[in-house]
Amino acid sequence: MLATDATNPAFMQRLRHRLEQHDRQGLVRSKLLREGPCQPVQRFADDDLISFCSNDYLGLANHPSVIAALQEGASRYGVGSGGSHLVTGHCAAHHALEQALAEHTGRERALLFSTGYMANVGVINALMGQGGVVLQDALNHASLLDGGWLSRARSIRYRHNDMSSLQDLLVQHQHEHCLVVSDGVFSMDGDVAPLPELTALASRYGAGLMVDDAHGFACLGATGRGVIELFPEHGGIVLSQALPVLVGTFGKALGTAGAFVAGDAALIAYLEQFTRSYVFTTAMPPALALATLASLQVSQTESWRRQRLQALITRFRQATSAMALPVLDSHSAVQAVVLGDIDATLAASAVMRDHGLQVSAIRPPTVPRGEARLRITLSAAHSDEQFDLLIRALGAIDEQYRDRRARCLDGGGKDGKG
Repeated sequence: MLATDATNPAFMQRLRHRLEQHDRQGLVRSKLLREGPCQPVQRFADDDLISFCSNDYLGLANHPSVIAALQEGASRYGVGSGGSHLVTGHCAAHHALEQALAEHTGRERALLFSTGYMANVGVINALMGQGGVVLQDALNHASLLDGGWLSRARSIRYRHNDMSSLQDLLVQHQHEHCLVVSDGVFSMDGDVAPLPELTALASRYGAGLMVDDAHGFACLGATGRGVIELFPEHGGIVLSQALPVLVGTFGKALGTAGAFVAGDAALIAYLEQFTRSYVFTTAMPPALALATLASLQVSQTESWRRQRLQALITRFRQATSAMALPVLDSHSAVQAVVLGDIDATLAASAVMRDHGLQVSAIRPPTVPRGEARLRITLSAAHSDEQFDLLIRALGAIDEQYRDRRARCLDGGGKDGKG
């Protein structure tokens, strides 16, 4: 007879002990109960706070056209899809979204997934297996790293955005079945993968290349195609021949939920048959597909949203350049202030809240130990007044940071960067 928790207290005691250790280290995270839609001003309990930690980069999560499309889709299709894509769940709404995504990314076909996590884990597992080698950027998202580990291929991480480190590994494994995997925009640092160099190295050594552009799709590039159009000196949009596996998500700049992979027809036909997280799960609600299609269309026609976002990014970089705060080099919507020390980061998040802002403290295991940070995200929906308040709050944190660093230096300790 199997033991239950009631008859096996040691099992639960181990879990409690680990949770207590986590708490003592300042690593326990709590859910915020939000009322109302995703927008710049959000209500948490009895407080109205300006959010600078949402992934709604273009301000589309509460767009009237997107809401109307979701409501229309629910009226037409109901709520659930009722089955997997390969059984009865694939609807005209899904097909229309896939076609629009393929056209937008310059690929032959696209395939929908319920989440970005499912897309990354599923695609890597379908493409790789025992005997293969997955070469991952050291700062890749957890879903990419998990995909490599779960694929049963050998998973090796190269130094972040270091192409000489990647090349050494490609030379070492050039006679093996290799897949190079990278984020397009790195979710915690905000910097961009060197796509021209990645494509050149993958081609030279006969490796596959997969890029997850979750934080670049729709909000980067002149037309919102993401990292694939950030390098015009290399021929404009990077096509399937150079980047065979392109992943994007809907829960960031498009403001909905779900994900896709785009590539040539042969790749998508293969993934359609062999990706377990696609084959063995219920298709996303067709109403959600219609809402995402509407959001994609808004992102294409309202280019001012990308322009507004880029303007705020430029202003942020200018304003923080005069501060002592360790702000990472980023020209995306993700701006990281790496304070290092967990307590200092929690205190900085509290300062933000005192100014009426919501900016979460990002701590291990989301980031490595010693690299706790404020992860600030900008949105086209932020007003100038809201942005100015953010800069004032950062100024207050900057003063505290300078004082703490001065005390450390006077005491012969660390330089204050954790």
